[in-house]
Amino acid sequence: MTGFVSFVSSGPGDPELLTIKAVNRLQNADAVLFDDLSSGPILAHARAGADMIGVGKRAGRPSPKQEHVSKLLVEYAQAGGRIVRLKSGDAGVFGRLEEELIALREAGIKYEIIPGITSASAAAAAAGIPLTRRLTARRVQFVTGHDVTGALPEDLNMAALADDTVTTVVYMGRRTFAKMADMLIAAGLPGTTRAMLAEAVSRPEQSISFHTVEELARDLAGHPSPAPALILYGPLAQPDA
Repeated sequence: MTGFVSFVSSGPGDPELLTIKAVNRLQNADAVLFDDLSSGPILAHARAGADMIGVGKRAGRPSPKQEHVSKLLVEYAQAGGRIVRLKSGDAGVFGRLEEELIALREAGIKYEIIPGITSASAAAAAAGIPLTRRLTARRVQFVTGHDVTGALPEDLNMAALADDTVTTVVYMGRRTFAKMADMLIAAGLPGTTRAMLAEAVSRPEQSISFHTVEELARDLAGHPSPAPALILYGPLAQPDA
């Protein structure tokens, strides 16, 4: 009998940020295919004896191709049982979810999606600031800092991204933000716009720092790091406000 797949959002890394439903699915899974950022203490919630398969992708590191991950997921589901596809953050936010959903639909496999805390919300909470502000930031926008090749996407709407009345969150943008900042400033965003770098959000090694867009672009260009990072810029509240 064909199995059932639960796409479980693991949040940014702190196991205490898992939802009750996410923990329930892990505790009852026959197999767990997990992202690199969903490993560690989160996997302690998985049922003893479950197959544990790492399928994570990290920028700049050897990683399984998405086609292989989708194929593996289908094969496990076709073998029967309860399968958890554990994704970091919220599964629907820059998590390559759609490709895996298409593969399951084509194979006739049923699934569910369990939402979770995306790193943008976790980063703002950790910094003690809101993502929105009643008078100065009535809109939030999420954007990816790299395409499938690891480069800055060429089809970004720079006019929208250069709007300094919006809280903009850049996922996976550490390596491309210097180039992106130049384009933002050329599109009208003041280089003095407030920016925040959140690294390893919700983990013991978490680091949060405030800069201007110009300062952050310069710092990131000269200090590469393997830590997962998120960049926020716009009318950010002071962390001690």
